[in-house]
Amino acid sequence: MKSAFAIDLCQSAGRKARDYFQNRDQLTVDQKGAQDWVSDADRNVEQFIREQISERWPTDGIFGEEHGDTAGQSGFDWVIDPIDGTTNFVNGIPNWTIVLAGVSGGETQVGVIHDPIINETFAAVRGGGATLNGTPMHVATGTALENGTVAVGYSNRLRAERTVPVVGALIDQGAMFHRNGSGALSLAYVAAGRLLGYLEEHMNAWDCLAGQLMIAEAGGVVEVQDASDMIRNGGRVITGTPDVFDTLKGIAISAWNT
Repeated sequence: MKSAFAIDLCQSAGRKARDYFQNRDQLTVDQKGAQDWVSDADRNVEQFIREQISERWPTDGIFGEEHGDTAGQSGFDWVIDPIDGTTNFVNGIPNWTIVLAGVSGGETQVGVIHDPIINETFAAVRGGGATLNGTPMHVATGTALENGTVAVGYSNRLRAERTVPVVGALIDQGAMFHRNGSGALSLAYVAAGRLLGYLEEHMNAWDCLAGQLMIAEAGGVVEVQDASDMIRNGGRVITGTPDVFDTLKGIAISAWNT
């Protein structure tokens, strides 16, 4: 079963990444752009994940952040972020994750986000619910914005001034805002009921597909997108609990459509 395979693989990759994290003073770190870093750990962990997928599912496609795309013949594609939160990783901040999603028919079928530092594995299967370390998880219910926290992502690919109104509107609503440097982990926290929502004007597929599936399977609301198109182009991400989603979508669109 691909979900069990994905969970085991992310946990194995997490152990490798944690070893790199504990010896990060020995890493070679390169800058891809403003606040955009890549290290030996990213490249090597992704290569490990690719090799395991190719061995177990040789006809599947593979898309990742750090290596070229591998076309498949099965109609099932794997999407990898070997370390989401590389800036945190290289600076010794323990907020980073291993992310793996499986896509077919334009929809994410399987999603795993593994936090190796505190050993939390968030997972979801389309139509099969979402779990945290094997226990069902659900989004928060009955919590208004003024009583909760919303995470806001920021991409250096877009104008910073379009993020500021989002944060301002959340403050006006009485909400707390949150940014931990890992969009995938924040999405997982929405699914687990820790955050009320997550907003980011542009995310790559490897950062968001797994978490979006988790939120939907945990009873939350996710702006509908074609997963195959996200793999090619990325796109905006608007998610939230049923209680706050419409308000969050209004805040995001007001800020981003100016």
